[in-house]
Amino acid sequence: MGIQAFTQTGNTVIFTANVSAPTAVQAVSSTLGGNQYRIINAVGGNVVFLGYGATASAASNNAVVVSTTAASIPLLPGTDEILTFVPNAYFTGITSSGTSTIYVTPGDGL
Repeated sequence: MGIQAFTQTGNTVIFTANVSAPTAVQAVSSTLGGNQYRIINAVGGNVVFLGYGATASAASNNAVVVSTTAASIPLLPGTDEILTFVPNAYFTGITSSGTSTIYVTPGDGL
């Protein structure tokens, strides 16, 4: 079995991460059980601590600047990652200073 290129399965959502995490956005997949997401920290020179979850509340609670331990995932400026989460996940993010634009696209593949 070969490696499958990333295929979009839903609309891209966008949010601007800053020192106060914005309302979480949901990345809805058009396929049953779709749980991979292409996440891009495209605009801004800041590390974004990505919060995610099955609900908007869970995503917001997970968006924490990591000092010792936290559920958030750090995204370096210019990061383009494909990560696996629950289907139709919610996302938000926080920075320690400044803002960054984050794009999240549901899909499948690498």
